[in-house]
Amino acid sequence: MSRERGKLTGGILCDSHMHTEFSTDSEASVRSMLDAALARGLRAVCITDHMDLDFPHQEGMEDFGENPPFLFDVEQYFNTLISLREEYRGRLEVRIGIEIGLQPHLGERYRELVQAYPLDYVIGSVHLIRGMDPYYGKLFEGRPDEEAYREAFAETLHCLEGVSDFDSLGHLDYVVRYGKHQAEEYSYRKFSDEIDEVLKKLISMGKGLEMNTGGLKYGLGFCNPHPDVVKRYRELGGEIITIGADAHRAEHVAYEFEKAAEILKACGFRYYAEYKGRAPEFRNIDL
Repeated sequence: MSRERGKLTGGILCDSHMHTEFSTDSEASVRSMLDAALARGLRAVCITDHMDLDFPHQEGMEDFGENPPFLFDVEQYFNTLISLREEYRGRLEVRIGIEIGLQPHLGERYRELVQAYPLDYVIGSVHLIRGMDPYYGKLFEGRPDEEAYREAFAETLHCLEGVSDFDSLGHLDYVVRYGKHQAEEYSYRKFSDEIDEVLKKLISMGKGLEMNTGGLKYGLGFCNPHPDVVKRYRELGGEIITIGADAHRAEHVAYEFEKAAEILKACGFRYYAEYKGRAPEFRNIDL
C-alpha cells in the first residue's frame, strides 16, 4: 500500500507494529513513519523497534556489521520518541512500544527490561527456531517446509512457557513467509493440534494475538496468522486482537488495513485492541 492510496476514514486507525532506524533491519527515520501515518489518516501509532536479546549472527547478515544485531540504546529511543510525541500531539498519538524476540531462557531478562521503562505496548515474537531465523533460509535446508513449520509452532509454545512479560504474540505463522514454497505446505487444519495449544496458552495467560498484515506484503495472500487461526482464537474465547503492518519503510504503514478490517469481521470480531500503558483499549471496527 502506497501513501498515494488515500486516507483511511474508518476501520482500523491505529498501526501498532512498525520499525524505524532503531531496528537493525530498517533505515526509516521515525519522522518518516509518523508522517506516513498522518498521510494515511491514522489516529495513533505505536513504534515497536526490535529488541532481540541473544540474537546470533546469521549467514547473510554481513551487511549488519559485527555489532550484536537487533539491539538499540533504550534511553536514546525514549528520548527521541518522547520528543516526537510532543511535536505531533494533537495530530497523531505516538505511543512507545517494543518488539522482543522470544527465547525460552530470556524470561527474567525481558521482565527486567520491560518493567524498567514506561512502555505502552510489548509485542512478543518468535524469530528464532534452534537459533535460526527463517528469514535467512537455513532452517528449511534439506527438509520439507511442513517439518520446519511444525517445529516453529512447537518452539512458540516453548517460548510462551518461558517468557510472559509481553502483551500480544506477533505474527504467529511468521515462519510461513520464508518457506521454500510458502503456503503450499501450510494450513490451519494441517497444524491445528500445535496451533490450538499456542492459542489456548495465550488465552490462559491473558495475552493478545496480533494480526500482522505483513503476510500480504510478502505475497502469502493472507495476514499472519491466517484468518482460520484468527477465527479459531475467537472460537476458543480469545478477545484481544491487535493490528500492525510490521512496516520497515514509510510506504508500508497501515498496509492493507482496509482488507484487515474485513478479515476481522469475517472472523467474528467487531473490534480490535490498541495498547496504552500496557493495557488494552478496544475499538469498534467501523467499515
